[in-house]
Amino acid sequence: MAGRVPPRQLAFSLPHAESLSRDNFLEGPANAAGLALIDSWPEWPNRIMWLAGPEGSGKSHLAAIWAEDSGARSTTANALTATAVPGALATGALVVEDLKAKDFDERALFHLMNLAREDGAYVLFTGREVPAALDVELRDLRSRLRAVPSVSLLPPDDQLFRGLIIKFCADRQLTVDESVVSYLATRLERSSAAARRAVELLDSEALRLGRPVTRALAAELLRDA
Repeated sequence: MAGRVPPRQLAFSLPHAESLSRDNFLEGPANAAGLALIDSWPEWPNRIMWLAGPEGSGKSHLAAIWAEDSGARSTTANALTATAVPGALATGALVVEDLKAKDFDERALFHLMNLAREDGAYVLFTGREVPAALDVELRDLRSRLRAVPSVSLLPPDDQLFRGLIIKFCADRQLTVDESVVSYLATRLERSSAAARRAVELLDSEALRLGRPVTRALAAELLRDA
């Protein structure tokens, strides 16, 4: 029929599982200290350790690897309550993710650190800042946090950054060629979070437009971002 408009392809926002196994962790100088910490367990210098790094630097991936090895339970800092502490430490190991100022119950955290020490449990904290940088009101908790050894993750170097772009594409089952990877690697902010956001945008727009993921599409999207 003349003038008939073809149906528009709809893009559905479906969850994409990111692999957090040891085999899928990309190693590089930026995360070498963090990986060494995870691999050295249970021979840690302290039963409570802290993994610091910017958004998307690999903290959650390393924490997931350690949780798998140690049988640790996992929680977020803002979900931790004093009544939940004994159950959280039931396996003798716990990951507490995303610890940041003014976003957690200080008394619950103090209780956790005391009980972990009494029970000989292992705890791995993650946060964007080192523990000494946190603004904490409870003096005893502040003192405890400052005594926790920390390991920091750094922004990725060029090789690791390119590897992250390829990994995020693979996680979303996207096939891309070298020209796309090179274009993204030279134009994005050098962070894992920026790479992840760019790949998500490429995936959703390619599906919406019914186009393959190409350097031309990447250029269009980054120009408009």
